[in-house]
Amino acid sequence: MSPPRIIRSLTDFRKHYPHLTAGDLVLGYLPLRPGEEIKVVDLLARGVRFFPPYLAQALCRSKAAQAEVLRDFMVPGTQVVYSAAELAGLSARFPPDLPLVCKRARAHLGLGVSRWPSLESLLALAGVRDLEYPLIIQPFVAGARDFRAVLVGEYGELYERVNPYDFRQNLYQGGQARTAVFPAAWQEFCCRVMARGGFPYAVLDLLLAPDGSIHLSEINLTAGLKASRLGQAEFRRRVALLQEEEARRWAGSLTTPD
Repeated sequence: MSPPRIIRSLTDFRKHYPHLTAGDLVLGYLPLRPGEEIKVVDLLARGVRFFPPYLAQALCRSKAAQAEVLRDFMVPGTQVVYSAAELAGLSARFPPDLPLVCKRARAHLGLGVSRWPSLESLLALAGVRDLEYPLIIQPFVAGARDFRAVLVGEYGELYERVNPYDFRQNLYQGGQARTAVFPAAWQEFCCRVMARGGFPYAVLDLLLAPDGSIHLSEINLTAGLKASRLGQAEFRRRVALLQEEEARRWAGSLTTPD
């Protein structure tokens, strides 16, 4: 039997996948190709350990997955739609005059987000062309403000993204950033989201509704941090420290008697 091993790269993951077994550790986020997820399912069944936990990694790959698992933290009424028939079936849930936001499951930088005056208008499009399912459907929250939270190790920061010309607040879409105070209640909300999704660190996009309620828009293990005080390089450094802490815990568990 080979000694327990630690995998630190995607290349080594693919190379050693057939031989990994209970007690081995796969360290770091895996940018898998579509279809490779079955390898992780197999390794989890074998007892292989992942950091970050694979639930968090899977959630990062799809907004639909996030909406399924983290729906309770999102705008009330958020739905994942897997077919045209399911889309049509939403007509009983949404008032005919309710504006909606539609999100594609795997688009980024705000490019897959669209606003519709009603469900009927989206159904009209679905009637003349094939849409890319799954889709995430949410009530549009008029007057909402957009914030990005960064939590890694003991560090936490919050900044607001503002775009007076577009409902999409992404910096890529022309938004501007400004530093914001990170209220303790918001930090607690973020920690609850992270705990539910298995995130040891995260970048979260938050929506502040006019009534003062806070909602999750999206969460990731990696994201653009152009406007962050921490910056991308320092974020990666702190993530690396968390990974090394996990590696030390893993090594210590190997020498701890049952």
